[in-house]
Amino acid sequence: MNLKHTKSLIKISILVGSVFFVLVACRPFRSYQNTKHPAAPDYAIEKNWIALPWRADAADTIPNGCSIPENQKEADVDVFYINPTVYFKGSYWNADLTNKKVNKRSDQCVQSQASAFNACARVFAPRYRQAVLKSFFNDKKGAQPLALAYEDVKAAFEYYLKNWNAGRPIIIAGHSQGAKHAVQLLKDFFDGKELQKKLVAAYPIGIPFNKSDLKSIPISENETQIGCYITWNTFAWNTKSFGKKEKYKDVPCVNPLTMVTDEKHASDSLNKGGISFKKFTVDKNVCDAQVFGNILWIHKPKQKGYYKIGQSYHICDYHLFYMNIRENACLRSKIYLKRQRLGGKLRN
Repeated sequence: MNLKHTKSLIKISILVGSVFFVLVACRPFRSYQNTKHPAAPDYAIEKNWIALPWRADAADTIPNGCSIPENQKEADVDVFYINPTVYFKGSYWNADLTNKKVNKRSDQCVQSQASAFNACARVFAPRYRQAVLKSFFNDKKGAQPLALAYEDVKAAFEYYLKNWNAGRPIIIAGHSQGAKHAVQLLKDFFDGKELQKKLVAAYPIGIPFNKSDLKSIPISENETQIGCYITWNTFAWNTKSFGKKEKYKDVPCVNPLTMVTDEKHASDSLNKGGISFKKFTVDKNVCDAQVFGNILWIHKPKQKGYYKIGQSYHICDYHLFYMNIRENACLRSKIYLKRQRLGGKLRN
């Protein structure tokens, strides 16, 4: 499926970059309480889903040069994916699901991020009334629109559980705002609860959260561990200021090239391939990676099309390590299913 990936994703990168220069204009003029909010989605209506496994959509795509085929029809695992913020500015605090620009950008995120899981899992990705970008730059004013966005994510997940899951193993995945909501889903539905037994792994990537937020779900300590979570926030090499900031205190970080938390350098030879914003093609050995405290360092990518804003490669958290995520999700799913058949323990 071709969604004109190149031109559209370049536009996203330009928008994301420029938005930091116009943050004041991004916030709705009215307060949250005095703003009319878009109608809540009904998840029984399929148009309120970006991706569903039984129809042709953005989640079915694989990049050129990818050696692992899409396999949703045969997959025994499901992935519930939540896309990042693509609602950069507007008159509402939360995006309207009839906003064509936001929907198109959300589709593109599913193609470039959620598709990483389509070899091992059926992909479910809801549209939701995501909070405007400005919500992340003011904790007090941003709390309510983020809470409204999570209401939709939670409702979509509950609908999925009731109507489509049928006891299948689950991967939870998201990026940025989507990762924030993914962590909350893990807290509300999995952490120390019966559903935790169905968790293959979670990939809440590109959002700082506290290690103590998840009590019973451990961080990944090796590539074969199941029932764990994998997360990182990507920065340019030798970036130190972010690691010292309060919001990054006690933030977990996994090296996506080794799937461990130690601070050993992983060379670019371990990078199975990224996909740039310029072309939907696998770029092998695109960058190295090393955990530095609570953030991930990389040297400048070898290929073009991997953009950073200041010292942050935030918009490329998935793109830089696409094939490593793809292979790892397949491996953890295979191990989970094997242990399920043998009646084995959940975690290593």
